[in-house]
Amino acid sequence: MTQQTSLWQEQQSSDFSELCNALYERELKSLAEHSISSVSAIQGRLKSLPHYIKRTASMMIQAQTPLSVDIQNATWSAKQGAHLPLSGQDVTAVNKWYLSITITHGLVVPIHCETHIELDSIDRVDVEKQRFRTNAHGWFKLAENSIAANGVQLLKPNKKVMTAACTGHRWVNNHKTNPLVPSLRELLLSCAINWRNFKQPITY
Repeated sequence: MTQQTSLWQEQQSSDFSELCNALYERELKSLAEHSISSVSAIQGRLKSLPHYIKRTASMMIQAQTPLSVDIQNATWSAKQGAHLPLSGQDVTAVNKWYLSITITHGLVVPIHCETHIELDSIDRVDVEKQRFRTNAHGWFKLAENSIAANGVQLLKPNKKVMTAACTGHRWVNNHKTNPLVPSLRELLLSCAINWRNFKQPITY
């Protein structure tokens, strides 16, 4: 039993190291390709990078998810469907789902962005006006006959939708194409999904 535990711990340590290496490589490449206005800005990002990379790698290993971890690329992997999973995602159905739950801060929600689905999280709730704000995409007004904001569409979570969002699956002209590479923020959000109950976030 001790030997089995030791082997499991060694595998976990190895996976953690590989995930960290893949994330460092990706983030450093991203920093090199983006123009940053000041030296202090890039110093700040570099200073915080070890913390966020270690946290992301650790959470990906511990996450309770039906998805597989691609250790070498630090991504989630799953079979991609032939089309964007938008069945049952009409405005009325989506409004009804969100109005039927207690919307909480930190809840991870899916956003349809033309060719793919992104993960976002709720950071402000306005109960009186039946609306909430997401961290990246702004306000969504559930009381109106529209849930579009800034050209994107709020979706209700289900396994197919959340899988597509976590894996970066994309469709162009209704055909599968190369997936998007997730950011650290998106990977952290993917680890906060409660796959047993999409109405509640997982807290760490």
